[in-house]
Amino acid sequence: MPTRSFSALAGFVTIAVVAAAVAPFSARASGPEPSAPAERSAQDSPGSRGARRCHPQRPQAFLVRGNFVTRGSMSHEDRARRHAVHARAIRYRTEQYGYFEGFGSPSWNPHPPRYYARSVRFMGLAVTMHPKVHPALGCVERELARQCASHPYRPRTLAGIRFRNTYHTGEITNHAYGIAIDVDPDRNTCCHCVGPWAQHPLCHRPTRSIWERMAMPECWVEAFERYGFYWLGHDALEDTMHFEFLADPDAVLVP
Repeated sequence: MPTRSFSALAGFVTIAVVAAAVAPFSARASGPEPSAPAERSAQDSPGSRGARRCHPQRPQAFLVRGNFVTRGSMSHEDRARRHAVHARAIRYRTEQYGYFEGFGSPSWNPHPPRYYARSVRFMGLAVTMHPKVHPALGCVERELARQCASHPYRPRTLAGIRFRNTYHTGEITNHAYGIAIDVDPDRNTCCHCVGPWAQHPLCHRPTRSIWERMAMPECWVEAFERYGFYWLGHDALEDTMHFEFLADPDAVLVP
């Protein structure tokens, strides 16, 4: 997710994200990198052989950022409720994917997300993400082969885990947990972002829908959503490049 902020009209809190979507490893935290094994294909993730073993899921509502961000016009009660949802989301992500300093408690998980991060190949490209998400990527890739053959699209750039938080308003990006992936930031816009992304030509011409502001076909969004990823194109940011896994990582595959 590149540097961005909510538009004033959207009424959401302002966030800023580093402009490094196409090179997510340029700003790593200090300390040694974990030694990752050889890259593997998402389709070769453990237990992922055979499409019948993939379990369709929807994102868990308490993890969807639109359900916990606050606006100035909200009542005290509504803001308190959303803060509680946000706290629950941070604890869940920490327990599942690792403790990120400043968010939650290391007692919930002693290791940072970078400790778990491993490289995987998705649509022929390498991307580093949390291994709990690898099987879901395999399910998405097979779904794309089945459902998107008539709408061919080959990504050129993928961005996965980041080693520092790139939100600045009390949130933490799902890239920091290794569960978010950006697809072709130069071709799929985020028109409510700051920096060069908001200046994309597609953001400045009349369009009938968000689909006209991205190169990725709609069937790609449907494939990701089928297996538990949330598309930030639905968010006030209209971040069309960004998918984040918000379903149950233990239920990706049918037992």
